[in-house]
Amino acid sequence: MQALPSVMVEPIVRTALLEDLGRAGDLTTDAIVPAESQTECALVARAPGVVAGLDFTAMTFRLIDPAIKIDVSLPDGSRLRKGDRIATISGPARGILTAERTALNFLCHLSGVASATRGIADAIEGTHAQVCCTRKTMPGMRFAQKYAVRVGGGSNHRFGLDDAVLIKDNHVAIAGGVRPAVERARAGVGHLVKIELEVDTLAQLQEALTLDVDAVLLDNMDPDMLRQAVEMVDGRAITEASGRIRPDTAPAIAASGVDLLSVGWLTHSATVLDIGLDHLG
Repeated sequence: MQALPSVMVEPIVRTALLEDLGRAGDLTTDAIVPAESQTECALVARAPGVVAGLDFTAMTFRLIDPAIKIDVSLPDGSRLRKGDRIATISGPARGILTAERTALNFLCHLSGVASATRGIADAIEGTHAQVCCTRKTMPGMRFAQKYAVRVGGGSNHRFGLDDAVLIKDNHVAIAGGVRPAVERARAGVGHLVKIELEVDTLAQLQEALTLDVDAVLLDNMDPDMLRQAVEMVDGRAITEASGRIRPDTAPAIAASGVDLLSVGWLTHSATVLDIGLDHLG
């Protein structure tokens, strides 16, 4: 997995540290821990999952104290078992303790996103479908969360409103129908911009197929209806299923033949992966 450039990672980590350090720094650590103290700790998985976000963790420690060393044993994308040592952190004790919480916030959250994605990806293995994320991301965390989805074996939907056209039900309602919505979108964007249309019924899908859209978002359709929709499309557009997708429902949805399963909760509601920083001496 290609690491994100440091120039992208550093601003979000710096913002998080400034929020935590406030106006006076780490009062607790500075008062208790001598400035010359050195220590060694380990990042340890306390539950199985997939690790993601080590660049954010490493950046957190480096920004607090460049003398802190990070030795990674299990890089991003590694499957974890409970008790696995992910990395060893060594150096000035004050810096390690000050950075600890922010470093773990990034690592536990992004590993949770990657682990949840891997759960869906594993559930649909053997089909040609892929799991992808949505724009339902936490403010300021979109690029990081979408990176974690890729680490977990998923793919990314659009990164923002400027990536592509996605015509949803409210757009159709305000435009006065599917056809005017698609026609206005096509007239308003460049030749490299793809157009996707959300449909709720097979009748809407039939109309969409006369308009030569690039992709159709099949919203909240059950597996039988999805199968009919895929047959109707017959390869003329990318098919994307959304709604009620979990590891237990994903196999039947993927078996319908759709190309993509888009899952919003991967980024807005994924459970963090429990990872701790254990003192070694």
